[in-house]
Amino acid sequence: MEEKEQQVIDNIKQQTQDIDDVIFKKMATDAGVVTIIYFSSLIEKMTLQTMVFIPLTNHINQIFQVSEKVDLEDMDVILQKLNAGQTLLFFHKPALLQVIDTYSAPTRSITNTETESTVIGPQDAFTESLETNISLLKRRIQNPVLKNEIRTVGTETNIKISIMYMEDIVNMENLDTLRNRLDNLQYPFFSDISELKQLIEDNPLSPFPQYYMSVRPDSVSQYLIDGRIVVFMDNSQAAIVCPTSFFEMFVSVEDYYNRWTTASLLRMLRFFGFFLTIMITPMYISALTFHPEVLPYELLLNLQESRSKVPFPPLIEVLFIELIIEVLREAGSRMPAKVGQTIGIVGGIVIGTAAVEAGLLSNILIVLVATSALLSFLPPIFLLANTSRFVRYIFILSAGLFGLYGLMLAFAWLFTHLLRLNSLGTPYMTPFVPRSASDLLDSIIRFPTKYIKAKKGISRAQKK
Repeated sequence: MEEKEQQVIDNIKQQTQDIDDVIFKKMATDAGVVTIIYFSSLIEKMTLQTMVFIPLTNHINQIFQVSEKVDLEDMDVILQKLNAGQTLLFFHKPALLQVIDTYSAPTRSITNTETESTVIGPQDAFTESLETNISLLKRRIQNPVLKNEIRTVGTETNIKISIMYMEDIVNMENLDTLRNRLDNLQYPFFSDISELKQLIEDNPLSPFPQYYMSVRPDSVSQYLIDGRIVVFMDNSQAAIVCPTSFFEMFVSVEDYYNRWTTASLLRMLRFFGFFLTIMITPMYISALTFHPEVLPYELLLNLQESRSKVPFPPLIEVLFIELIIEVLREAGSRMPAKVGQTIGIVGGIVIGTAAVEAGLLSNILIVLVATSALLSFLPPIFLLANTSRFVRYIFILSAGLFGLYGLMLAFAWLFTHLLRLNSLGTPYMTPFVPRSASDLLDSIIRFPTKYIKAKKGISRAQKK
């Protein structure tokens, strides 16, 4: 018997060799000698004292009430429990292995969000703790039909994810499709949920995000009530909402806190701003290169005067300033916050002014590019802002090669691509294609709240 006991301990030590934070501690109790095994980096000392040491000393029966028995031969399960921050209790006589969930690694407190900030409404945001994020939703939806399925992804890391949905509302076909995609993942490591999102999208080659991502509990709660499926990942702040339509990428949760007139105005501004940001500089190129006759005579004179010293054609001129804007944006985001903001403003002014005075750029183009850059940040989803930057280059090259005809070809590609996209098997252009009259009440124009009651058609919810 003693040989078997020692063999179990030796097996665990062999599997955890060269891991300096694993602790093996022997302790005499009323039930005999117990070896306590845990990772010191995953468990706070006070938690270990309260849940393990004190009960082992004074109330040994409590240990068996709160612990779970583990098969001594299943080394994979034993190591998985240990790496998950649980404490192993090996009772030498009889040879028995119990496990207690004592995971208590430091986590970040709940704070405001910097990426989806609002003036009106709740100010709390998700954190990198999976348990905290689930609790934030359950505080808002106190209903037993809110289900929570825990899975692991990452063949090398076993990162926990959570699938949350309303059982009596969610479309089961959507849920089964998502489960299959998650179960069939073969990827070694996930550092953020955005990596997972790219692997379970319908078309991973598309520049458009096909799932909504949010760090706001109030926004995610609304989507759950609508019949959507929400996915969380441990160590990641954001949540994935699926399925999602293209038009929902322009919706902010603050729209529902504002009056319907203000919300509708802001939605139209975001929606048309997205198309303006990809069209302003391409229109400049096509008008000056191929179609000057479409411009008013006075405006054409101003443009020609502005470009009188510029030695480059409009296409090269636009690409040059667009690349400068990209460099300033990327450099500013990589620098410390205070320095990056200063560099972005001062750098833009200095470089823009110097380039115009040197005759490298026209001052009208500086205004157009700056306006285009501002418009790209109007959508509340940052991933869509990145999409507009990529699509803009396609339009710029098309306009530089074929003029207005090239712009029409680029528009044809854009709308064809959007119409062919799906989000978890649902058309990405819902509710316009296919058309759903009830969904139009909460699309680009948001009608008064009392008229918005039905579940969205994209959810295909069981309960309307």
